Amino acid sequence: MNKEECMEALSKHADIKPVITSTVWKELEKENKDFFDAYAQRRDERESRQRIHKMRLDSDTNSK
Repeated sequence: MNKEECMEALSKHADIKPVITSTVWKELEKENKDFFDAYAQRRDERESRQRIHKMRLDSDTNSK
């Protein structure tokens, strides 16, 4: 779950204002830099794999 998804979920399900979630998220990022750096890297890698997978599927579909 990214920051925006977290803000939306907490607003919807716990009635926590997005500005509060954003502020806490920023502090967590400052205090846990290594964790968030690794999280961002894994997220980017996952998104790259998903794009490659989609391109393969599109290529297979177009070649038929």
